[in-house]
Amino acid sequence: MTEHYDVIIVGAGISGITAAYHLQKQCPSKSFLVLEGRADLGGTWDLFRYPGIRSDSDMFTLGYRWKPWLKPKGIADGQLIQDYLREAAHEQGIHSKIRFRQRVKEASWSSDRARWTLDVQSGSQNGHGDNLRYTCNFLYMCSGYYDYEQGYAPKFEGQEQFAGRVVHPQHWTSDIDYAGKRVVVIGSGATAVTLVPALAAKAANVVMLQRSPSYVVSLPAVDAIAELFRKRMSPINAYRFTRWKNISLSSFFYQLARRNPAAARKRIVNAAKEALGPSVDVDKHFNPRYGVWDQRVCIVPDGDLFESIKSGRAEVVTDEIERFTPKGIQLRSGRELEADLVVTATGLEMKLMGGVKVSVDGRPFEVSRSLSYKGCMFTDLPNVAYSFGYFNASWTLKADLIAEYVCRVLTQLDEKGASYVVPQHNDPNIGEEPFVHFSSGYVQRAAARVPKQGGKHPFKLYQNYLKDISVLRFGKVDDGFLTFKRPGKPAEKPAPQAAPRADHPSA
Repeated sequence: MTEHYDVIIVGAGISGITAAYHLQKQCPSKSFLVLEGRADLGGTWDLFRYPGIRSDSDMFTLGYRWKPWLKPKGIADGQLIQDYLREAAHEQGIHSKIRFRQRVKEASWSSDRARWTLDVQSGSQNGHGDNLRYTCNFLYMCSGYYDYEQGYAPKFEGQEQFAGRVVHPQHWTSDIDYAGKRVVVIGSGATAVTLVPALAAKAANVVMLQRSPSYVVSLPAVDAIAELFRKRMSPINAYRFTRWKNISLSSFFYQLARRNPAAARKRIVNAAKEALGPSVDVDKHFNPRYGVWDQRVCIVPDGDLFESIKSGRAEVVTDEIERFTPKGIQLRSGRELEADLVVTATGLEMKLMGGVKVSVDGRPFEVSRSLSYKGCMFTDLPNVAYSFGYFNASWTLKADLIAEYVCRVLTQLDEKGASYVVPQHNDPNIGEEPFVHFSSGYVQRAAARVPKQGGKHPFKLYQNYLKDISVLRFGKVDDGFLTFKRPGKPAEKPAPQAAPRADHPSA
């Protein structure tokens, strides 16, 4: 028997939970279901189990707008975040709407029926089990942006000769023993800077081996201003004020860094020098070749990475790998790093739409040939939204806005008596740009597989929360680029496309 719902949400992580919350609140008449391939909710925070796993955004912005973060830690451990998400889902009755161990494999759209048909494998976390089928009017993809099955793990020459263990953080298991062991962490990104101080607490020694440095910034684990707000106002108001304080400050410093990258670089590097002292060559190990925010900036709470290096429990080495040896890793410089355990914190593999095979009226749909519309829909793809957060700020800020916007689109469909909506354009001057202007390896490796963005609104991604508020929360839904349709009837003529106002984000 095929079950039908007005909306099916794919994914029960941060994005899927807030999508369900807003559907319940803004579209209470809509039936919906959440399909989650894993055995528990949480997405990222259920998947990653490596030591020290934590947020790299503060919880006052990584937390939901509708559920205050009440713990003292602003930079929170993974388990605290997972507990928060479970609590949010149970408080709002969302947990009962989630079907676990149900992995969507294919999604087929029929314009004649104005509905999606989903082929789902159920019964086990890796998707091998019973075949199920669901149908829905609207498909809301909240499956994140990376491959949950496999991280990026390049093969190194001689790796099979290594006598120790090699593990990718995405596949960390509880049986991995690093106490008293020699550990090498390959990488310099957010995962590496999290792992190193956590491993150093028990390991004999830890080396962070990087081919090139990243920007690393120390922030307090506990926000002193948030604590002051909590003493003087209600918990909800303290959360709201802290949230907007952090949004404003992060936006200000991001814009400042982009406008004056040399000054931003100097400030970050000098802070690292002050934290590490003269015994560490900061210009070699913490002064990247790229500009500030060309890649994501790594956050370390209370400078724990710097402290582990300064104390001698950890070391940073900037060099290239020549080959693995039975004892460890041979570097181009001639040095050999002996190790019992090598952790390849070498990055993620991007995978939009959760790897679901999508077809429209019997023809395969390739997202790489489409443009992103308002950062949450694809051109020429009917009744689909996807949740994609920020690279330069908290993921949740954008996920919340998109969830609100999807509800506005669903309401507009009902008001117009339409069955489906398709983002389209016929402007040859829209242009095409990379989906994300980031030089990170996982972004560059996926460039041919992800959609493009346009050169102007509403096909341009701004990575700017304040601009997105104006577009997604308050902007007009029927903006001339959405075509509303009913099966068997001609499409409603889009509203005239007016030139952007001077105060519009595209101006």
